[in-house]
Amino acid sequence: MDKIHVTVAAIIKRNDQYLLVKERASSGDIVFNQPAGHVELKESLVDAVIREVHEETGMDFTPTNLIGTYLLSPATNGKTYLRFCFNGTVPDEQHPSPNDPDILENCWFTLQQLTDLSRKQLRSALVLKSVHDHLDGKQLSLDSLEFFADEHGLADVCYQNLN
Repeated sequence: MDKIHVTVAAIIKRNDQYLLVKERASSGDIVFNQPAGHVELKESLVDAVIREVHEETGMDFTPTNLIGTYLLSPATNGKTYLRFCFNGTVPDEQHPSPNDPDILENCWFTLQQLTDLSRKQLRSALVLKSVHDHLDGKQLSLDSLEFFADEHGLADVCYQNLN
């Protein structure tokens, strides 16, 4: 693998419906995905998912748990993705309105409507897999995630924690 694309995604559920974004894939197809995107340089996973949700939905996301990590290799585009999927909340009074020009629309789906979408309509199979993991109660504390922006300082931090 030459390159792994690190991405984040958010499961947002309100009134028994899941928020998805309708977007144009690089293939030109119109697909549905959770609010998601790439982690930027010197950005923590938590900060990345908060930013991506805001960009794609205009909503203030508060992550509560990590649902899972998913290695997709290769994806349909031939690339390898390491995806961190979170669940969390958005304020009840906020309604989705995308700030990202690549997002065509924000849509709410019941579980049945989501399940009825064809594989071709989903960005990847990870959309359904992560929702099922969420429903199965899979979750890790956000405390299980560590972020270090300074690769040279990491050894010093680890050494200090051991002493």
